[in-house]
Amino acid sequence: MHRQVEARAAVGIIGGSGVYDQDAFENVSSLTIATPYGAPSAPLELGTFRGVPTAFLPRHGKGHTIPPHRINFRANLWALHCLGVQWVLSPCAVGSLQEELTPGMFVIPDQFIDLTKNRPTTFFDGGKVYHIPMDQPFCPTLGRIIAAQAAALDLPHHAGGTYLCIEGPRFSTKAESKMFRTFADIIGMTACPEVALARELEMSYASIAMVTDYDVWADKPVSTEEVLKTLGANLTNSAALLRKVIPAIPFTKDSPYKGSLQHAAL
Repeated sequence: MHRQVEARAAVGIIGGSGVYDQDAFENVSSLTIATPYGAPSAPLELGTFRGVPTAFLPRHGKGHTIPPHRINFRANLWALHCLGVQWVLSPCAVGSLQEELTPGMFVIPDQFIDLTKNRPTTFFDGGKVYHIPMDQPFCPTLGRIIAAQAAALDLPHHAGGTYLCIEGPRFSTKAESKMFRTFADIIGMTACPEVALARELEMSYASIAMVTDYDVWADKPVSTEEVLKTLGANLTNSAALLRKVIPAIPFTKDSPYKGSLQHAAL
């Protein structure tokens, strides 16, 4: 794996436009990166976030025009890798599969189940075979930092849990949702293969999952207005959380996963 550009960033944020914090980002410049996998979702915004060199990438493109099943996950992660990013934070919206995970809560998952169907899931399509261990897919170091800072801000949060990723863009049927809740806690459409690709590039990755509503299993009709209201509050809290989390990352050290490919090759 090699890097192609000189610009550097220690931390990468993959998220929606709502978590882009103009007050915290300074010295911002835009950078278009070509990758072997095509174009990323959008040009990357490079700057310093609370003094930390940081790259921001809108997962769904500017203006939220790319549906989840059409995101070029490989290009997005490769572009961050090119900049030297070792720590990736991924704010995302999810539905709750458990009663106690209420709308407005942040969940910091530590496991995932991948039920996507048509997405390239690896950088290693041939030439050399790697089997990446995924017993701890989400970085525990980042998870502890996020949980600690959420507690310091008195934000409702839950540390741990399983993120179930579906293909989208449709939502689950009620039958699917009832089945899913027997083995997962939250449901979304973007964590996979993002988390696995980050691991293949030896980057630490954490999801900051923002619960917007209960999934359809709950039979609690929710209006679009209510969902957008919860999402808006979550995005405000997410920006506040990132302001605390990023300076707390040990970005002067290597990712805990750096060098892991050496033990994954056949």
